[in-house]
Amino acid sequence: MNTLPHIFTLLKKDILLELRQQYTFYGVLLYVASSIFVLYLAIQQPESDVWNGLFWIIQLFICVNAVAKSFLQETKGRMLYFYAIAGAQHFIIAKLLYNTFIMLLMSLISLVLFRALLGNPLVNFWQFTGIVCIGSVSLSLVFTMLAAIAAKAQQQASLMAIMGFPIIIPQLLLLMRISKAGMGEAFQAGALSDMVWLLCGLDTLVMVMAVILFPFLWKD
Repeated sequence: MNTLPHIFTLLKKDILLELRQQYTFYGVLLYVASSIFVLYLAIQQPESDVWNGLFWIIQLFICVNAVAKSFLQETKGRMLYFYAIAGAQHFIIAKLLYNTFIMLLMSLISLVLFRALLGNPLVNFWQFTGIVCIGSVSLSLVFTMLAAIAAKAQQQASLMAIMGFPIIIPQLLLLMRISKAGMGEAFQAGALSDMVWLLCGLDTLVMVMAVILFPFLWKD
């Protein structure tokens, strides 16, 4: 069984559904814009540390909203159909890729809105943008795996929050620390690269766990 064609087909299916049901995408986009606008009304232009913290907190809630819907739209009948034509690894890898793409897009949009409404404390914009891309991938991978687990319990949104927040807090703190490099904070030699590699290692671990564990849920 060829792996890449199956993954590509499942990924294409998710993208086509998103294009046909654009209200889900625009719903998340409205959530992003309204949340940042409320922050603008409340605090105008905060200090750099507050700006950084608020940015990643918003990314966390964006990820929960964006990822949760990817499994909500998969009905029991559709899952049985996928079970007949594809493998568990193909399905979960396609979901990981799709949610990563959506989260990357939402994170970049929120970064633009943050700079436009809440000021621009960034000293190195492109470095911060690269960290945002890495961070959005990390968040999407973790919550995709959690959403796959929670989907079996029929209480996806609430269970994702219960399981996800204790797991994601250390990763979120690491992202907040790394992203200060884009605001001009100096790090010891090699410290920044070590933290980035640690984050990439965590992402790899999550992907491996998802590919290994999801087949057991798939058979349920």
